[in-house]
Amino acid sequence: MNIVPVKKEQHQNLKLAKKRNLAHVENQHIVPVTAREFAQAATSYPIVIVKDPDSSRYRSVAMLGLEAGENLYYGEDKWNAIYVPQSISLVPFTLGLDPEKEKTLTACIDLDSPFVGEDKDDALFDADGNETELLKSVHESLGRVYEDEINTENFLKVLLENELLMELELQLSLNTGENKKLVGLYGIDEKKLQALPEEKVMDFHKRGLFIPIHAMLVSVGQVNRLAQLRNTSDNPAKVSGIHFRPVEETK
Repeated sequence: MNIVPVKKEQHQNLKLAKKRNLAHVENQHIVPVTAREFAQAATSYPIVIVKDPDSSRYRSVAMLGLEAGENLYYGEDKWNAIYVPQSISLVPFTLGLDPEKEKTLTACIDLDSPFVGEDKDDALFDADGNETELLKSVHESLGRVYEDEINTENFLKVLLENELLMELELQLSLNTGENKKLVGLYGIDEKKLQALPEEKVMDFHKRGLFIPIHAMLVSVGQVNRLAQLRNTSDNPAKVSGIHFRPVEETK
């Protein structure tokens, strides 16, 4: 990848392909999702929390596969779900630091993307050097992404402060006779959620926190969709049994 800030001086003639696909995540089994997306994402994907192995930071993700490197939603240049997480739909754009302005985020583009080039379809700047409606919409979308990421960090902080996260383990039984486990996943602890004091419940309601919480809880059922997608794929290791359980129940 060659990700650089979008600048009129360097990218006056740069264009974007009208037709783009999601091949860049065909080998990803998880992708980031923000709390604002949970309700929509829960209709297609299991939503879980994972812990960054290099830090103590938690992040929310949608599961696209049952094993690392497996994306069950992408195939034959198509996406097999109605909702596409915003973290992957904005390709080849992303947020990045502006080297000319300290601590300032700006729209960046991957110059190595097959969707970018002077021979493509839609211009980023017009003949006078002004941003086109396309680039303006990209700026707006990236701005929403930034706000959503901040809000999601605050949401996860609330879950941690109230000890509402519990570690989960996804157990797979395959028709090959092999059993596999996917670990390092976290979900909502329903018992602790139900035990919240009344004043905390009222606070959560006022802040709209129950919407993403309930979406997460409902989304766990989508692991069955993952199993169904695996079993209709070309993968020879079909799923004969699947269980999403708290770690303490598996010991």
